[in-house]
Amino acid sequence: MPAADATHLTLLTAGAFAGASVDLALFPLDTLKTRLQSQAGFVRSGGFRGVYAGVAPVAISSMPGSAVFWLVYENLSSTLKPLVGAQYAPVAQMAAASCGEVIACVVRVPSEVVKQRLQAGVHKNMVAAVRHILQTDGIAGFYRGYSSTILREVPFSFIQFPIYEAAKAWLQRGRDTQITPQEVALCGSFAGGIAAAVTTPLDVVKTRIMLSKDKKLRVINTFRSIIAEEGVGRLFSGITPRVGWISVGGCIYFGAYEFAKQQLSKHL
Repeated sequence: MPAADATHLTLLTAGAFAGASVDLALFPLDTLKTRLQSQAGFVRSGGFRGVYAGVAPVAISSMPGSAVFWLVYENLSSTLKPLVGAQYAPVAQMAAASCGEVIACVVRVPSEVVKQRLQAGVHKNMVAAVRHILQTDGIAGFYRGYSSTILREVPFSFIQFPIYEAAKAWLQRGRDTQITPQEVALCGSFAGGIAAAVTTPLDVVKTRIMLSKDKKLRVINTFRSIIAEEGVGRLFSGITPRVGWISVGGCIYFGAYEFAKQQLSKHL
């Protein structure tokens, strides 16, 4: 197999493995976060019952979504870094991560819409959710909240990936051997926790738009209505499970990715 093809296959496979690992392992925390952010409230949205509701669409989409992200990120960042120089490497990382998120969300958002409706108890099962979305909104209904998801993911990536790469570089300094997947996992956990806390308001807005029956709901209007009707504090609802989920998730996700990449690189 040509070296370029082997590299791409490694990135795609490692990304898919990482996506499936984190989403399936930590799905219950994501469910609790969604219910805390729901306008109906935590108890009425299901409380602690059925915390694996919506896991099927996540299992289906997490692998290709994550695979596409890492393929774009790794290739674009390695292309941009020589162009901008070592001093501006974080800029290259932010640009690469943002582009990766925009492309990956084309795969990820439809499953996110279905998943969150199941988590919030809007529909009983995936088939009912898909049928209702098609009947009421058509294909476009699966991309409700796409722009708000992008507005959440891009700032998240801007914060997470420069911190993640800087932490890895710090651990690698003065060492002849490659840092371990366990060390990479800690870097991902640290970076993810910081990014999660800062971007929680964007996540709340995204959740509200995806769960709403109002097709005209927009990001700015949703921000304003939450602040006016529920107070600024409501924008940080679900911050504890979100930070916990993404910190632990970052540990699993980046660790799984690095482990798979190192193992595949030996055999491809």
